[in-house]
Amino acid sequence: MKHRIYVNEVGNSDLDSSEDPNHRYLSLTGVIVDLTHIEQVIHPEMELLKARFFRHHPDEPVILHRKEMINAKGYFDALRNEDTRQQFDKALLAHLRSWTYVVVFVCLDKKRHKETYTVWRHDPYHYCLAVLLERFVFFLERAKAEGDVMAESRGGRDDLRLKDSFMRLWEKGTDYISPDRFQKVLTSKQMKVKSKINNIAGLQLADLVAHPSRNEILREQRLLERELAPFAQEVIGVLQGKYDQSGGRLFGKKFL
Repeated sequence: MKHRIYVNEVGNSDLDSSEDPNHRYLSLTGVIVDLTHIEQVIHPEMELLKARFFRHHPDEPVILHRKEMINAKGYFDALRNEDTRQQFDKALLAHLRSWTYVVVFVCLDKKRHKETYTVWRHDPYHYCLAVLLERFVFFLERAKAEGDVMAESRGGRDDLRLKDSFMRLWEKGTDYISPDRFQKVLTSKQMKVKSKINNIAGLQLADLVAHPSRNEILREQRLLERELAPFAQEVIGVLQGKYDQSGGRLFGKKFL
């Protein structure tokens, strides 16, 4: 059995921007899925969902993107109709509940991080990725499975940063996970970096749940300044049953 964790990034790793409330937090959301389930269930059902509501064609596939969906832009202009939006939201929520996947999530308060470690500090992105992949390793070890990692491309230097950070973890491990443990369960020393335009179902799923998971943990920490929209709250309700947990312990959420 092989699993893949699809990683979505919200925010940026620039510590100089941490004073700006809009850029204070960096979060990484990972969606862990059995690759057979992706192939046989999630991808075909996601394609049918797109065909039902949007101008979807194999030559020009619709790529689910949360921000464009909320604003009903481009392919998603059908969502300007309230009845259509309600029907789509209902169908999407049903899929988010029924699909089999596990969510792990890490959020870093860059402002507090910068204030606490004034002389030496972790690179924010590498720090979050290390904590996220530790949890992926824990999951794979419990499942007696193997897996690999795919992240959404940001292009250019950002992609190189992603791959370099992953390679350092593969070669050196972390304070809690030795390199041997990483290498035993991860099938590749290279992180896969792909663009959403490749119509990768796992990356689209990660995009759909990344902001709700981020907002949920900020709300728990009393750091969310606005009330969540009703649909976002429903997605958060679904995620309660998707976060990684075992033996009564919750591994799937970490606020740094």
